[in-house]
Amino acid sequence: MASLAIENALKTLSPGMVAMNINGFAYTNPIFEKVINRTYMSVIKNNPEVWEYLYDNPKVLKSVQGMRNSIHRSNSKKLKVLIQDEFKPDAVVCTQAFPCGMVADYKKYLGLDLPLFGVLTDHAPHSYWIFNNVDYYIVPSELSRDHFMRNGVDGAKIRVFGIPINPRFSNSHEKEDICRKLGLDSRKRTILIMGGGQGLGPVERMVDALERTDLDFQVIAVCGINKRLQKRLTKKEKRYKKKMLVFGLVENVDELMEASDILVTKPGGLTTSEALTKSLPMIIIHPIPGQETKNTDFLLQQGVALRAEDEDDVTVLVQELFSNSVKLNEMRKKTDSIKKPNSAMDTAQLVLQAIR
Repeated sequence: MASLAIENALKTLSPGMVAMNINGFAYTNPIFEKVINRTYMSVIKNNPEVWEYLYDNPKVLKSVQGMRNSIHRSNSKKLKVLIQDEFKPDAVVCTQAFPCGMVADYKKYLGLDLPLFGVLTDHAPHSYWIFNNVDYYIVPSELSRDHFMRNGVDGAKIRVFGIPINPRFSNSHEKEDICRKLGLDSRKRTILIMGGGQGLGPVERMVDALERTDLDFQVIAVCGINKRLQKRLTKKEKRYKKKMLVFGLVENVDELMEASDILVTKPGGLTTSEALTKSLPMIIIHPIPGQETKNTDFLLQQGVALRAEDEDDVTVLVQELFSNSVKLNEMRKKTDSIKKPNSAMDTAQLVLQAIR
């Protein structure tokens, strides 16, 4: 989604531009990519402590360095076809560390003068991003910039533009109009629950726990591609006393956020950046160890989110915020200092400057 946001911004600024937006790992190692994805999903669901150990661990990074270099060299033939024979790009923008490192090493091997941009999509950087042949890093915050500089990255290469999101999140709408469109009561408080694209986390248990509270509010539950979850919640919808809307994978997250007063979510980089742009306070639950834990730490430090350990914790925090409008408004105001709604456009401008 971040790469699509940058692509759309590039085409807005330079309508004649041609872009190829690909999954770098799937392009070079299609079978291995499927194995890695399945393994990753299995680990974070069943043994999250394993991923926590592996994530940004200097010992692990050092031990896999040789294997990583070998994979990069083996991918050189496919990269040559893409970069030098067929598409011949004027610049490469990577929103994930693996392809960024792959292209950086390819540049190094062949001495290519090809502008390469590494775009972080989480609030905290990790060491797998760091390569000498990356021309610019786009990072979410000054904290990310400082981290990179402490690890040897030249500050002149770093731009604090934020995490690129779709420009439509910058557009404001009248809450009454959106609520009318969705069939919600604009006079009532609204809680938005999201489990990411996979529909992970205790979404159903949270909905059940919130239903049992005495406070009067509405609930929007977004289940992503988790059709089983969507089906179960839809069946329960009619029995609930509170107004509830259940969605699967949606295109109008910006509108759902605009209609909401609190977001309960896993702390993915893009979702939380979208929420910040909409000045939407967050309750974080069940972050994936590693990148999402670091995202959580950042959001808590900035005062724009609270963390819940389980669904009962969520109800307590919801009651606390809805009974304390001062605290809720303070959280909204604190988003102003860290939101960066123009990241995609700023990144696109930098890319175009580099190739002109």
